[in-house]
Order: sequence, then structure tokens, then C-alpha cells
Amino acid sequence: MKILELKIMRGPNYWSIKHPKIIVLKLDLEDLQHVQTNEVPNLSQKIQKLFPGIYKHRASAGTQGGFIRLLEEGTILSKVVLHIALELQTMAGMESGYGRRYANGQPGIETIVFSYQQERAGAYAAEAAVRITEALARGERVSIVQDVAKLHQIREDEYFGPTTEAILQEAVNRNIPYIQNKPSGQIHLGYGIYQKRIQAAMSNNTSFFAVESAGDKNMTKDILGEAGIPVPKGRTVYSLRELEEAIDELDYPIVTKPLDGNQGKGASINIQNWKDAARGFAEAQRYSQAVMVEQFIQGFDYRLLVINGKFVAAARRTPAMVTGNGVSTIRQLINQVNKDPRRGVGHEKELTHIKVDRITRGILREKGISLQTVLADGEELHLKKTANLSTGGTATDVTDMVDPYNVLMAERIAGIIGLDICGIDVMTSDIAIPLPDTRGAVIEVNAAPGLRMHISPTEGLPRNVAEPIIDMLFPHGCPSRIPIVAVTGTNGKTTTSRLISHILSFKGQKVGFTTTDGIYIQGKKIIKGDTTGSYSSEFVLKDPTVNYAVLEVARGGMLRSGLAFRQCDVGIVMNVSEDHLGLGDIHTVEEMAKVKAVVPKTVCPEGYAVLNADDDLVYEMATGLRCKIAFFSLDENNPRITAHISKGGLAAVFEDGYISIFKNTYKIRVDRVADVPLTFGGKARFNIYNVLAATLTAYISHMEISEIRTALRTFIPSPETTPGRMNLFKLPKAEVLIDYAHNMASMQAIGDFIKNTDAYPKIGIIAGVGDRRDQDMREVGKIAAETFDEIIIRQDKDLRGRSGAEINNLLKEGIFSVKPNLEPVEIKQEASALAYALEYAPQNAFIALFSEDISEAVKLVEYFRIIQHREQNTDKQA
Repeated sequence: MKILELKIMRGPNYWSIKHPKIIVLKLDLEDLQHVQTNEVPNLSQKIQKLFPGIYKHRASAGTQGGFIRLLEEGTILSKVVLHIALELQTMAGMESGYGRRYANGQPGIETIVFSYQQERAGAYAAEAAVRITEALARGERVSIVQDVAKLHQIREDEYFGPTTEAILQEAVNRNIPYIQNKPSGQIHLGYGIYQKRIQAAMSNNTSFFAVESAGDKNMTKDILGEAGIPVPKGRTVYSLRELEEAIDELDYPIVTKPLDGNQGKGASINIQNWKDAARGFAEAQRYSQAVMVEQFIQGFDYRLLVINGKFVAAARRTPAMVTGNGVSTIRQLINQVNKDPRRGVGHEKELTHIKVDRITRGILREKGISLQTVLADGEELHLKKTANLSTGGTATDVTDMVDPYNVLMAERIAGIIGLDICGIDVMTSDIAIPLPDTRGAVIEVNAAPGLRMHISPTEGLPRNVAEPIIDMLFPHGCPSRIPIVAVTGTNGKTTTSRLISHILSFKGQKVGFTTTDGIYIQGKKIIKGDTTGSYSSEFVLKDPTVNYAVLEVARGGMLRSGLAFRQCDVGIVMNVSEDHLGLGDIHTVEEMAKVKAVVPKTVCPEGYAVLNADDDLVYEMATGLRCKIAFFSLDENNPRITAHISKGGLAAVFEDGYISIFKNTYKIRVDRVADVPLTFGGKARFNIYNVLAATLTAYISHMEISEIRTALRTFIPSPETTPGRMNLFKLPKAEVLIDYAHNMASMQAIGDFIKNTDAYPKIGIIAGVGDRRDQDMREVGKIAAETFDEIIIRQDKDLRGRSGAEINNLLKEGIFSVKPNLEPVEIKQEASALAYALEYAPQNAFIALFSEDISEAVKLVEYFRIIQHREQNTDKQA
């Protein structure tokens, strides 16, 4: 078996809209392609022994055990890879239940897709599943211990953590989108100007001053003490000599902890002698040079949680412990506790496995016992010095028991320190009694409190403490999303995206948009390049200055990683034609239409899919959509349009020389096509489609007709506003058109425009794209021959796997099929080819360059315009 391709989908995609987080694995079964599972001796038994949970797997829509029956009856090995990849993740605490297998059309080549929780774990599971399946099929011994351990480690490295997970789940329940920013570890909740950022239980609203105050434990204690809050006496020390002085002042028992520590790291409690004090000091200095020495307060460890000034939850925390039975050793007792199904690795489950570490062994040494010691029946032994859940501790919810005095105290503390999300550690014998009456004390204030103990307590009522956090960040009625317009199709995406952005900006919106030439924020190019993938979309959605997103969505990005958003407000499909076929396992125009259809399928129910009614494949995309639908067409009598508007639908059409909107039985004329600069007086019919789609989008966005009309008239096509799209230049000798057209449909559209141009000769500078099919390049040559009197063949810098001669020969085959006597000129470099045409073109010629490097081509044309003007002026003077 061999993995041919592994792709990670992060959003709605070609394979699944409902399951956006999937691994797409293209697999070559090689010599195992004809092997059936029932032909491999004992395969079913071996798989069940390795993966006991796999019995629960269903086969298609079957019941539990269906996959096992399928194994025994006989099925292809790629299905085994699929189910093992899912079960490996489940065994590591990442349950993933969706999977599908697709035949690739080539013998032995299979595509399987399956869901994941953490993408790195999904990719590892795919590779491991292939390796394990192949070994089983060949009768080799297999162990999965290391694979499961590796996946556990990946989960711990990549997992959000229970606090972040709870907040995100609550956000999703409120339909608030989020984007993970891996380099910073922050999560963006919401889009654009409405976004908030969180990192665990801290947000961008959290005061830096408050965090600094809470982080300085000595300062916190002084501030609280002055406010009448009971706190333990203590001081900060930096040396053993200062530690000795502190103990003389405070007396035993004491607590040592790093001044700026968290999660109990480096803390030692109930220290009774100098030897343990020195050891505790050394442990604390592993995390901070400054060490807090405090009186040890007797009692239970409680955590009080305050969010947005209101007390919301409380839990009593108990360190990891075992209880003797008079028979079992301490190690056996630990193993028994760890068998609790609620315990897992790290934050995998509500409780964490108890590990025997250096701290545990130190506690045992202090008590003069070992892991082989048998505890008396009922004897309790604490195995850690702090009550953190991450080290195996437990939590009991006591929210309803907290005395009103202690509630008020907690809310006062949060306000005094200034924290919007505040965890307060209290030591007291009973939280149901006012703290001063129990001689308890506030031990610590936490700026990023963990929520796990409240969300999943070991005992007591779980508390949804994430809800008040989301309510604080996004009060009910406040938006979290900005409108998203997504534009896709074979041709016209960029021009339509730019026109829509211009119209919205004219209305005063702060627009961020993506195109094939860069990312723009409020009209300024921020990133240069082809930016039509998910990363570029996220870039715009994360920008805090943007209140409207217009996102060009190309085929490549959708096939590579899916969409960056789960839903949009307007999804536009311009057209679907033969381009990029044979790439990414998309071989037919119908399959390409399925790729493009991802966009309208993600439109929210109250949004609009804006579809080209003149394109059969695009029109069919309306079937089954759950959103509103608006069509556009160049034919007002298109029966699809008349049927749609007769049912109260919305449409935009080109009728009697006008751009008009049809709403119910009413016709709203927006503007004469001849007055819209982008249509070049109506001669660029393909641009009329772009104008219709943009006009519909503006109307859907509640813009006035007068505003739409003015915006259309002020969008002047040029190398600046529409780079590489119908850039026309009038030179003294000739007219020059520079366009990015690179497929048959776009070249045909440009050809229709050129045929209506009164010029001679018409000179075309064309090139073939190496990763296109042979017939596609022949068709490019054919269209060029039908359009131009003279042809120059140039070459792209990247030939994409072919030789220049091979590409040129295919183009010439197409040319000769139309004009056998037309002999094209071959000039390799684009600039040289354009310079040749500009230099030798006769008066009144029309030169069309289908360009790879738009900016350099424009510079060259501008240079020749200056030269020709000078020559013209010289001739006049002579």
C-alpha cells in the first residue's frame, strides 16, 4: 500500500458540507488491490483483539457489529484502513465517527475520507492505519501501543484544553464562529470588527494591569489585606537565609510556592520542618527566583469562580488520593483508581490518571512507606501536595452551599483586582460559614482559572460556566459576524469580487476582499499573490477593521483544504466550464460543478445563493438549497427567470439595453448597460454577467437603486481597479488589450469582444498551460485562430511538467485545424513577444496579450506609448 496524497480539510468541502473536518486519503493498494478481507486468515479476530471498540462500528447504515460482519463476508482492504483510522483516534480520546470510501476510477486507487478532532492526529492515524492494515494483510505481527501513545501525545499537544473547549462549544451553540490562531495560541471568536479573542479563560477584555496584579502573589495579598479580606501571613524570600528568617517570623506549618506560579506548580504545603522547607524552596525556585512563604491554613481547598463581577460556581478540590483496604499495595490502589472510566490521559476525560512522579515518591519517603506498602482498611493517603485536577485530583461542586458572605467576598475580590474572569482559591474548614468565622483565608487569585472542575466535577452538579463568559463577550443582541459574500465560478470571479467591494465601499462599508492578485483591506493591498484559499479568507475575517468580507473562492483552495467559513450570507456562482480538468481528481465539468456548488450550499437560511440561470450546471445548483435564491441572466425571456419570478423570486437581467432587477412581477431598472464602464459600451458581454451578479448582491444588501447606479458608473476598469481583466490601452499606432484569460471559456469571451472591434490586423499573443489536457490546449489554439489574423506563441515561466515544444505543438495543431496557412511566430519570453508585436505592428492594429505577468506587461505598454507619442510629435514637427 502507498499513500499517494493526504489532504486535511478544515471547512466545508467537495467531499462533505456537514463534516468539514475530514482527512482525504488517496491510496494505492498496489499488489493488495484484489485481496478481500475474508481471504486473510483470522483477520477479523486479529482486528477485534487489537481494537475491541471496533465492534461498535457500523457498515454503511447498519447496526453495531456491521463492520465485523463485512470483514467476515469479505470486503476491500481500503475499508479496513478507514475503520482503523477512526478507531485509533477514538482509543486516544478523540472520537471520530464519520467515514466514506470512494472508488477513484483507476484500478487499485481508492480515496477514503474520515473525520478528525485534531488534524495532526488525523494525519497520523491515516498513516498508521495504512501501515497496520498492510501488516495484517501480510500476516505480520502488529502492536498498536506506540501508535495510541503517540496519538495521546498529539492530543495533549494540540487539544484546546477543557476550558477553551467549553467556551468554544458554548460559542458554537450561540452560532458564534471561531478561528484558531495557532502561532499565538489565541482563538478569534466572531469575525471582523465584532471579534473577541480568548486564550483559555482570558480574553482581550481582560485587564493587563489586573493580570499583573494577580500574578504577583505578594502584591495580591497586600491589596486584599488592605480591603479586609482574610489572607495568610507571609513574605517573599530569595535565599535560604531569608527563608529561615521567614520561618522564625511565621512558625510552622508553612507553604512555599513560586511568586508567579500557576496550576500548583512548584507549591509545597503543610511543611513541618527545616529539611522539607529547604526542599520546598528549591522546588519553588524551579519556576521563580522569588518564593512566597506563607502560614499553612488548615481546611479544605475551595475554588470560587467570578465572571463579569458575578459569583457563578464553587468547587471543593481534593488532591489525588487512594483509600486502603487492608489487602492491596499503594501501587495496586493507584491502578484500581486509574481504571475509573472517567479517568484518562491529560485532559482527555473529566478526570486525569494519577501518575507516580517525583512528588508522589517524595511524599511516600516522608511517611517512611513505599509503593509496596499495604494501607490499613479506610486509611486515606494523599499522593500530591496540591489539589489540581491535572495531577489526578478530584472536584466536588459546592456552588449552592457557599455562604452569602463568601459570595460577596469573592465578587469584591474580582472587582478589587480588576479581573473579568477570576478564580479565587480559599482554604477553610467549611465554605458554608463566613470565612472569618472559620479562620480560613484567601490563598490565591487566578487570572486564567481552569473551568474543568466546574464543568465536569467528580461529584455534584455540573455548571455551564462557559455561558456567562460568552454572555459577557457577546451580550445577547450584539452581533458576532460580519456579512460574507463568497464568489466562485470558472471565469469572472475576480472582476465580480472587485466590483462588489467597490459598491459596498461606496456605501461606506469597511470591506476586506480576496482576489487572485492579493488581499485588500479597505482598498489597500496588504498581501500580494493568488489569495483565493482558506488562509486568505481567514486573514480577512480576523481583521478587526473589517465589517464586510468579499471572498473570491477558487477551485484549488476548496480542494486543498475546504472553505474557511461554515456559512456565508451571499454565495455567487458565475459559471462552470472546462478548466483545470484532470487536476485534483476532477476529470469532468460535472465534477467541477460539484466543487463550485460547495459555496451556495454554505449560504445561511436567510441568505441568498446568486446563480447564473444561463448556465445549465449552475442553474441545477439551486436544487435542494435551504437558502433564498436569486438568478441572473442576459435573457429576460429565459424561461428559468420567468418561472422563478412568477413564484415571487428575485432576479437580475439584461433587458432592452438595461441592467434591471425583477422582483415578483415588478421590473426595477438600475442603469443602461452602455453607461456602465465595465461593459465597454455593452461590447464586453461577459462583463455584463459580472455587473448583474454584483447588482443583485448590492440589492440584497439593502442598497438604494441610486446608490447602486452611481457605484456602477464610478467603477472604471483599469490596471489598478481590474488588473489583468480587460485592460485596454490606446497607443498612437495600435490598441492593446492585456487580459489574464487562460482557459477556453475566457478566451472565447475575449474573442467575441475582439471580433466586434474595427481594427486590422488583430494580433494575438497566446500561451498554453502545461497542466491542462491536450484537448484543452488544442482548443486554445483553435479559438486563437478563429479570433486573430496573426498569432505569437509565448511560454509561461512554469511549464508545469511539459516541455515548451510539446505545448507549442499542441497549440499549433489547434491553429492549423482552423487556418492551415497561418504560421505563428514563436517567442519564448512574454516581454519579448509583446515588444515584438508593439514594434512591428502596422497602424490601426489590435494586439491582445493573454498575460502571465500583468504588471510587467502594463509597464512595457506604457513605455511604448511614451515612445510612440514622441515619434508622433517628431513627425508632426518635421
